[in-house]
Amino acid sequence: MNGSTRSEPVGVILAVDPDRFADVVEAARGAGLTVTGEQPILGTLSGTIAEDRIAALRAVDGVESVDRDRAIGLPPPDSPIQ
Repeated sequence: MNGSTRSEPVGVILAVDPDRFADVVEAARGAGLTVTGEQPILGTLSGTIAEDRIAALRAVDGVESVDRDRAIGLPPPDSPIQ
């Protein structure tokens, strides 16, 4: 087993300090985040990162929370209640 194997990237959504948004985004990129969306007014951003780098992302000064991106499937509006 090779110790240099990287874990698969996962989608994440971050809440960050909106007053330092640009600086926090750059620091998050430095921790390994590939940014896919920025919402500076809301103080959130989304992106992907290797699963083994999530702890480093949480440690970035100005990152308030890191949540995994999740897909939720809903039945069509005309389907019966289940």
